[in-house]
Amino acid sequence: MWLATTSIAAGCATLARFILPKKYKLDFLALMLWGAAAMILVDHIFGYEGGEFLEKTTDGMITNSTVLGLVMLVPVFIIWGVSLLIPRRTSHSARE
Repeated sequence: MWLATTSIAAGCATLARFILPKKYKLDFLALMLWGAAAMILVDHIFGYEGGEFLEKTTDGMITNSTVLGLVMLVPVFIIWGVSLLIPRRTSHSARE
């Protein structure tokens, strides 16, 4: 399910990119989320041994896969939030 949660978040960020202003850098957020979704998909494909493709439980510390997907999104949103605090540099030909 962490593949599903990441893919849904990526789709929502992509849709929001077309609706909200560019100052929110949603293109960067969508790129990070689609990259994560692609990596998780590749991991699922190479680690598939039969059975359910989207598992509902995990063997790790977080046993619910939906909660795991949400926890995996936290660092992405933190990085995106920090990127919003960094001002964009504009190139001025007068400096050169």
